[in-house]
Amino acid sequence: MRIMVTGGAGYIGSHTVVELAEAGHEVVVVDNLCNGSHEAVRRVKRIVGKPVQFVECDIRDRQGLDAVFNQHTIDAVIHFAGLKAVGESVGKPLAYYDNNVNGTLVLCEAMAAAGVYRIIFSSSATVYGSEAPVPYLESMHRGTTSNPYGTSKAMVEKVLEDLAAADERWSVALLRYFNPIGAHPSGLIGEDPQGVPNNLMPFIAQVAVGRRDELTIFGNDYPTKDGTCERDYLHVVDLAVGHLKALKALEVPGVSVYNLGTGQGVSVLEMVNSFTRVTGVEVPYRFGGRRPGDLPAFWADASKAERELGWTTEKNLDDMMADTWRWQSANPQGYAE
Repeated sequence: MRIMVTGGAGYIGSHTVVELAEAGHEVVVVDNLCNGSHEAVRRVKRIVGKPVQFVECDIRDRQGLDAVFNQHTIDAVIHFAGLKAVGESVGKPLAYYDNNVNGTLVLCEAMAAAGVYRIIFSSSATVYGSEAPVPYLESMHRGTTSNPYGTSKAMVEKVLEDLAAADERWSVALLRYFNPIGAHPSGLIGEDPQGVPNNLMPFIAQVAVGRRDELTIFGNDYPTKDGTCERDYLHVVDLAVGHLKALKALEVPGVSVYNLGTGQGVSVLEMVNSFTRVTGVEVPYRFGGRRPGDLPAFWADASKAERELGWTTEKNLDDMMADTWRWQSANPQGYAE
């Protein structure tokens, strides 16, 4: 198949492009580079040993998208492109709704004009909302999201559901991620956040490599095993393979929803201690107050993805730590070097 990957120069997108290319698919990457880089695409080509088409284009640029569809016969779209910083979304809600929601509308319009009706959407566990019991199940209703980022993901899910209900030609897979970390085992591509990292793992890695002085752990008084927040961390390569498997769900019309996670909660302190144990590098930290909107603990029930797609995580926490450190230690400044 020839797959368009929007946001394919970013963290999860680049790893997914590797898995697609190694499985024999042709890939066209479309990215405006606000969260990605040319260097990531160049390194993907090194890993897979063959060309990867790249088009610099914003998903809100209808003419640009039409040109891509006119130049390439696309069979399906994997849609990662979007703004993704939870904290930033609170301060810039219009930017998030414009990019994430309006961008998806423009993309779907361009797809339909080109006769392409199959899409995998990069969604998030945040759509379950703060009131959902754990583990999260796909059968649960979307809940009350706590920030514009999460709301934008829920809105796009609803848009795609309505689109599939209105036109039976559409096949939609909604993949709800939990907390992807790690890097490609080659150490060539990994997570390279711009500015101060919003997520735990890249912050730990940047402290370990000397870019930051210490880690602040937000809250140590939660009702969890050690008082720190617990999340469902999965290896980014396992997550990328999940997208490859989800192409199967596009073979029939309608909407399919899948959780992609390990089904286990790991605390912040466990993450820090695991990193030190695996790498031998100490990570200084201090405790700070709770952050508004942080939930004590959540994790996935991913049995549906195993049952219907044949997907399970294969890499463990030690793999996640080792691969993160291989990437960060070899690329202290990320792709900027």
